[in-house]
Amino acid sequence: MNTPRAESPLPEDLRVFLTVIRKSGFAAAADELGLSPAYVSKRIRLLEVALGTRLLHRNARSIALTDAGERAQRWAIRILGDMDDFVGEMKQVRQEPRGVLHLCSSFGFGRNHVAPAVAQLSAAYPALEIRLDVFDRVVDIVAEGFDLEIRIGDDLPAQHIGRKLASNQRVLCATPEYLAQRGTPLNLKDLDNHDCLVLKERNNPFGVWQLQHAGRDETVRVSGPLSSNNGEIVLQWALGGRGILLRSYWDVRPLLESGRLVQVLHDYTQSANVWAVYPTRLADSAKLRVCVEFLERHFKVLLG
Repeated sequence: MNTPRAESPLPEDLRVFLTVIRKSGFAAAADELGLSPAYVSKRIRLLEVALGTRLLHRNARSIALTDAGERAQRWAIRILGDMDDFVGEMKQVRQEPRGVLHLCSSFGFGRNHVAPAVAQLSAAYPALEIRLDVFDRVVDIVAEGFDLEIRIGDDLPAQHIGRKLASNQRVLCATPEYLAQRGTPLNLKDLDNHDCLVLKERNNPFGVWQLQHAGRDETVRVSGPLSSNNGEIVLQWALGGRGILLRSYWDVRPLLESGRLVQVLHDYTQSANVWAVYPTRLADSAKLRVCVEFLERHFKVLLG
């Protein structure tokens, strides 16, 4: 017949035990703890059962530690001290931004906009050790060990938490020289007669532009002699007069303002909002919370 296995000691029973020793009695310990003497006595008995030994010699007037009780006292002090340190460190994780923060983003946006923001974040929170990686591929932030991804577009992974940092759209544009030579498209069908600079980005369909027009989604298949998986290369080609580009407004705004590029088909855009995506609630991590809130302020000013 198997002997029932005793439960492990509870931290609160260790606290009761140490209080009984410090107050030299059950009644005094009960008074300090706000418990009844009978309940304190019960907790000590359960602790002795869990440890399989007697901890205290009791009589009507006093208590004394057994040899096992003296050892238990040393261990209880050590265990509860470690427990307090553990709880304190977890509270610090929730309240104080410190430690390693691992971020990722797409190559162009990461280099041109996330990197400067991260430098400012590091200056504001010197206890953070920040690493930024950039990719032009889909990233599994949990499997690859990232705390946070800054991504463009609204195709967010369902299993993660997302927070919009800024509103943004992709627009169609080309150089004045290209449009003077090839004409300005007046509708989506006209794109069949133009060289479109095709970008293969992450898991988006190649050669397909999904656009919004007058509150409706419209899809057009485009083609051209040049394509790439890198947005900055495609932008260089557009500036060289090689075709029509679909690019985030944050990227081409200064070029539109300077006249180096001209927007076409103004009524057609593609949603390209800036999102922070993360697997953990912000309330559970101070470093993640301050990072997301900082980036939200930064990008709303940058892209506002």
